[in-house]
Amino acid sequence: MEHTKTFYRDTTEFEGRTINIQGPVTHEELKGYDFHEGLTAFRPPEQQYKALLSIAQLPEARIIVSLDGHMIVAYVTFLYPDPLERWSEEKMEDLLELGAIEVAPPYRNIGLAKRMLQVAFRDDAMEDYIVISTEYYWHWDLKGTGLSVWEYRKVMEKVMGSVGLTWFATDDPEICSHPANCLMARIGKRVPMSSIEKFDRMRFKRRFMY
Repeated sequence: MEHTKTFYRDTTEFEGRTINIQGPVTHEELKGYDFHEGLTAFRPPEQQYKALLSIAQLPEARIIVSLDGHMIVAYVTFLYPDPLERWSEEKMEDLLELGAIEVAPPYRNIGLAKRMLQVAFRDDAMEDYIVISTEYYWHWDLKGTGLSVWEYRKVMEKVMGSVGLTWFATDDPEICSHPANCLMARIGKRVPMSSIEKFDRMRFKRRFMY
């Protein structure tokens, strides 16, 4: 499958400065940016920056960033699911996972997460993919935001829903391990029925046990 990528840019204002929301960015472009020290949701900032650089070299990968000058203050990644996850079992070329979305604390509450997703899905090529997002409460910054698990999930559903991701049922053990966890997905307009059927098979692997 050819992974066609079209670059888009949007802007917003923050404390008198212009924040550029743009992508997909290339590996070379990423190397020219600094990485905000507050981006610590998944691993220490320097390690997360290296992870982004590695992701950017994957053919299918899409990375959207929010830039304050040359500083990455927020990002979102799309790539194939981890080989150890059930979502990779059908080896689908047209299924991408929204792997991570993170905004540095000083830049929260100005809509960057939603704006980055809107830039990502502005690309017509996204209609060729099923895009999934696995929401696990242990990845959420409940302490930093002061939100409860259910309040945070409501925020995530609103952000994801802004670009058409909706809740999908599944019997995946990790998702089922807590009622706040959920699977969200968006099925592109040009995704064939054969791919939708594969996705359904991965969503429910134990249906014949009941």
